[in-house]
Amino acid sequence: MHSSNFTIPARNIRTSRHMRPGLLSAAVTAVRWLAREISERRNYNALMELSDDQLKDIGLSRGQTESDVHVYSRY
Repeated sequence: MHSSNFTIPARNIRTSRHMRPGLLSAAVTAVRWLAREISERRNYNALMELSDDQLKDIGLSRGQTESDVHVYSRY
Protein backbone atom coordinates (compact mmCIF):
# COMPACT_ATOMS: atom_id res chain seq x y z
CA MET A 1 0.00 0.00 0.00
CA HIS A 2 1.02 3.51 -0.66
CA SER A 3 1.19 5.96 2.18
CA SER A 4 0.38 9.49 1.24
CA ASN A 5 2.02 12.42 2.90
CA PHE A 6 -0.52 15.01 3.88
CA THR A 7 0.54 18.21 5.55
CA ILE A 8 -1.56 21.04 6.84
CA PRO A 9 -0.19 24.42 5.87
CA ALA A 10 0.92 26.50 8.85
CA ARG A 11 -1.25 29.45 7.86
CA ASN A 12 -4.41 27.38 8.41
CA ILE A 13 -3.30 26.50 11.91
CA ARG A 14 -2.57 30.12 12.77
CA THR A 15 -5.90 31.43 11.50
CA SER A 16 -7.86 28.86 13.45
CA ARG A 17 -6.59 30.36 16.73
CA HIS A 18 -7.72 33.90 15.86
CA MET A 19 -11.16 35.25 15.15
CA ARG A 20 -11.93 35.84 11.53
CA PRO A 21 -12.69 39.46 10.54
CA GLY A 22 -16.27 38.58 9.55
CA LEU A 23 -16.92 36.91 12.89
CA LEU A 24 -15.49 39.87 14.79
CA SER A 25 -17.64 42.28 12.80
CA ALA A 26 -20.74 40.21 13.52
CA ALA A 27 -19.91 40.11 17.24
CA VAL A 28 -19.43 43.91 17.34
CA THR A 29 -22.75 44.41 15.52
CA ALA A 30 -24.53 42.10 17.97
CA VAL A 31 -23.09 43.91 21.00
CA ARG A 32 -24.10 47.31 19.59
CA TRP A 33 -27.62 46.05 18.90
CA LEU A 34 -27.91 44.65 22.42
CA ALA A 35 -26.64 47.91 23.96
CA ARG A 36 -29.21 49.89 21.95
CA GLU A 37 -32.02 47.55 23.05
CA ILE A 38 -30.99 47.86 26.70
CA SER A 39 -30.87 51.65 26.40
CA GLU A 40 -34.34 51.79 24.84
CA ARG A 41 -35.71 49.53 27.58
CA ARG A 42 -34.23 51.85 30.25
CA ASN A 43 -35.77 54.87 28.55
CA TYR A 44 -39.15 53.16 28.33
CA ASN A 45 -39.03 52.16 32.00
CA ALA A 46 -38.05 55.70 33.02
CA LEU A 47 -40.98 57.17 31.07
CA MET A 48 -43.40 54.64 32.55
CA GLU A 49 -42.36 55.72 36.06
CA LEU A 50 -43.46 59.30 35.38
CA SER A 51 -46.92 60.44 36.39
CA ASP A 52 -49.39 61.75 33.82
CA ASP A 53 -48.72 65.31 35.02
CA GLN A 54 -44.95 64.86 34.60
CA LEU A 55 -45.46 63.49 31.10
CA LYS A 56 -47.67 66.46 30.29
CA ASP A 57 -44.88 68.81 31.50
CA ILE A 58 -42.51 67.36 28.88
CA GLY A 59 -45.15 67.37 26.17
CA LEU A 60 -46.08 63.69 26.10
CA SER A 61 -49.16 61.65 26.83
CA ARG A 62 -49.27 58.10 28.17
CA GLY A 63 -50.18 56.78 24.71
CA GLN A 64 -47.22 58.46 23.01
CA THR A 65 -44.57 57.03 25.29
CA GLU A 66 -44.67 53.54 23.82
CA SER A 67 -44.26 54.66 20.22
CA ASP A 68 -41.78 57.48 20.84
CA VAL A 69 -39.49 55.87 23.41
CA HIS A 70 -36.64 55.38 20.92
CA VAL A 71 -36.46 59.15 20.35
CA TYR A 72 -35.62 60.04 23.94
CA SER A 73 -32.33 59.37 25.67
CA ARG A 74 -31.49 59.41 29.36
CA TYR A 75 -27.82 60.20 28.83
